[in-house]
Amino acid sequence: MNLYNTATKQKEEFKPLHDKKVGIYSCGPTVYWNQHIGHMYAYVQWDMLVRFLRYMGFDVKWVMNITDVGHLVSDSDEGEDKMEKGAKREGLSVWEIARKYEKQFLESLNLLNISSPDVVPRATEHIKEQIDLAKRIEDNGFAYKTKTGLVFDTQKFSDYSKFANLKLEEMESGFRVEVDKEKKNPWDFLLWVTNQPQHIMKWNSPWGEGFPGWHIECTAMSTKYLGEEFDIHTGGIEHIGVHHTNEIAQAYGAFGHQTAKYWIHNAWLTYEGVKMSKSLGNIFLVTDLIEKGFDPLALRYLALSSSYHKGLDFTFKSLESAQTAFFRLKETVSELPEEGSINEQYKRQFIEKLEDDLMVPEAMAIVWKLVKDSSVGPADKKATLIDFDKVLGLNLDVNFEKDKNIPEDVLQLAKERNKMRMEKNWAESDRLRRLILEKGYMVEDLKDDCKIRKIK
Repeated sequence: MNLYNTATKQKEEFKPLHDKKVGIYSCGPTVYWNQHIGHMYAYVQWDMLVRFLRYMGFDVKWVMNITDVGHLVSDSDEGEDKMEKGAKREGLSVWEIARKYEKQFLESLNLLNISSPDVVPRATEHIKEQIDLAKRIEDNGFAYKTKTGLVFDTQKFSDYSKFANLKLEEMESGFRVEVDKEKKNPWDFLLWVTNQPQHIMKWNSPWGEGFPGWHIECTAMSTKYLGEEFDIHTGGIEHIGVHHTNEIAQAYGAFGHQTAKYWIHNAWLTYEGVKMSKSLGNIFLVTDLIEKGFDPLALRYLALSSSYHKGLDFTFKSLESAQTAFFRLKETVSELPEEGSINEQYKRQFIEKLEDDLMVPEAMAIVWKLVKDSSVGPADKKATLIDFDKVLGLNLDVNFEKDKNIPEDVLQLAKERNKMRMEKNWAESDRLRRLILEKGYMVEDLKDDCKIRKIK
């Protein structure tokens, strides 16, 4: 298997540190607000990586953190803590905000059939580990104290700029906010923050009462659960220049080496060519898509049409096409007979595409090639597609609800809605769609009719 390693800027053969055992750490959400489909796109990609490694016989331990303290709005050392900002916005405590949006995130994982990570550690429950790691970095001579807290001394790590190809001279002239004049370099970053006495979430430490920096959290939690060296660290491309650069520096300061052997980053899911953001108002939640009449696994299917390192431009038209293809595939599988054998030739082709840096779109092309191949017996075709679904995660082994099993009141609502749609009464059509959704069903619109599906 080959993966593109951001650390070496090339595609490399994947060789785990321990035979048939793989440790993966994925940067999880900061739970101060909803996780939208742009965020969830990344977790679909890493779920595919985990599923494929397990499919190939590896024993995978997947760790994904929950950041519930210390992530400032700038991603570096300036601005308000995102958790406190969220609490003020909604008039809730920071703890209530954290649990509310952690729940929303985990529900979104479930709706998209993303495997549950083996460990989901919260930053606030690992303060001791973060303090111990920061103290180790300080004892090794890689940190110094200023008015803002304990700061990592990047000049002690000569390769600081290497991971993200940072041009530090240009960065220095571009710093517009002076956060701490005692810093040796503007990009030196906080391991522990002590100059915010009004901060709600505070703990005692050797440097005074305060809270951890964002970057120390991931290094502390990844190494606690996976060891000082592990196989794969994933994240978005936005993590490369600051968060992961600082994680690598911290690891060098604490252990003298990188923690992860392979650093893998996903590009973004954009909306009509623009990055999704709250300020632009162009974000959608998985539940928003359900309310609009889409099966959440249609979004997963759409995500499988892209390579993780290229990203995806989302439109509702593309989602509609993905849902049509997904329903067609699922219906095809449900109509095939049982008790066949896996076609080894197609399985080899499927694996070859995924072994090449997770080329999922090409693997999906193999899926459709198999669907159309009349030389493969129907039962063998089904067995092979169900086998592929161990990686794809589309629930192809769960049959569609047959029309005869759909409750009469749902059928009547769908009939009324179809009439409103033909009359172009879109407001009433949407109202009836919501009623159908509340009953646990969704409609797939056809030219003059519709199909009714039971929601997962």
